Amino acid sequence: MDAPPSRIETDGLVLRRERPGDEVLVAAAVTASLEHLKPWMPWAGPEAATVEFQRKRAVSVEQEWDDGSAYSFLLLDESEQSLLGIFGLHRRIGPGAIELGYWLDRDATGHGYATAAARALTDAALQLDDVTRVEIHCDEANERSQRIPQRLGYRLDRMEEDTIEAAAEVGRSMIWVYPPDAAPSAS
Repeated sequence: MDAPPSRIETDGLVLRRERPGDEVLVAAAVTASLEHLKPWMPWAGPEAATVEFQRKRAVSVEQEWDDGSAYSFLLLDESEQSLLGIFGLHRRIGPGAIELGYWLDRDATGHGYATAAARALTDAALQLDDVTRVEIHCDEANERSQRIPQRLGYRLDRMEEDTIEAAAEVGRSMIWVYPPDAAPSAS
């Protein structure tokens, strides 16, 4: 498979390819969760909560999907009316690997949604022709984010010193790898 499916249903949730036209929904979710996102997401500021910002971002997201460099998904409830978060697969970590990233709406935390979505996207990523390893990167201080790869059986591959980009970060990134028996990275 060259690209993941544009729609994945799992555990009463829907992961759907993000597209232009979703900017109002995304801007509203960012607005509602701005204080929740600020500690961990360097982009989480007032500008990111605007429809215009999200409109421009949606065009970029569409281009990245089409060129195969990244795949962005909205995580929606089964009615597809409530945006629970955004998940992405990013080809920025080298050959044979893809990085899984995510954020949740503040009201969506603690329900297992991120674990279910990350499980589904891990499976989808490993179906891609050129992917043998999925990585989740998170700051050492982000304990909630760490729980996702732990629950899914990812292996902590390494710790890396990193630039502090958001308020709560400590500058040490945890690199989690799946499958757990994947060869350690060269880094």
